[in-house]
Amino acid sequence: MFTGIVEEVGTIKRIEKGAKSVVLTIEGAVVTKGGTRVGDSIAVNGVCLTVTTLSGDTFTADVMPETLRRSSLGILKPGSRVNLERAMAADGRFGGHIVSGHIDATGTIASFVKEDNAIWVTINASSDILRYIVEKGSIAIDGISLTVAYVDGSCFKVSLIPHTASETTLTDKKVGDPVNLECDIIAKYVEKLMGGKVKESGGITMEFLKENGF
Repeated sequence: MFTGIVEEVGTIKRIEKGAKSVVLTIEGAVVTKGGTRVGDSIAVNGVCLTVTTLSGDTFTADVMPETLRRSSLGILKPGSRVNLERAMAADGRFGGHIVSGHIDATGTIASFVKEDNAIWVTINASSDILRYIVEKGSIAIDGISLTVAYVDGSCFKVSLIPHTASETTLTDKKVGDPVNLECDIIAKYVEKLMGGKVKESGGITMEFLKENGF
């Protein structure tokens, strides 16, 4: 379990390609310390990966075919910068929101617009993803816990404060680049529990939740 509060930006040092999988070697001076051991989980651009080896400031992780299909990890290259977060400690602060590290799909950067000290980021996504996204709700983008400021039938927007922009990789991206998206897990559980009502209503909205006793 993660919170979407990125601990550091690491660097891809090596990529070993298999038939349909890869092994990543990643450098991160923070996440490799503090008692991190082989078998621990580290989110890499929001994807939960298992540490298979540790050596100094680097660790390796296997990426299976399903993860490559669902995420943007397949486009990484040696030298790529990645957001890193260790699994949440039981006595840690819950600074973001509940993030499982299981990517739902990728979205596409549509625009960056600066507004005073903030940066608006618009991301295009499929209807399968957008139905879980609620204005003022939470979304994990490349492992970053962010608040949804706007959503419609084709895209959603978030606004970055300077700290988030400087301490993560999101503003490294260009228009057209893919990003990993993980919707708020609570929305998915609500849909499951409510059966077909959510799909019939066109998605989870504040009105839908109020009408159904939330």
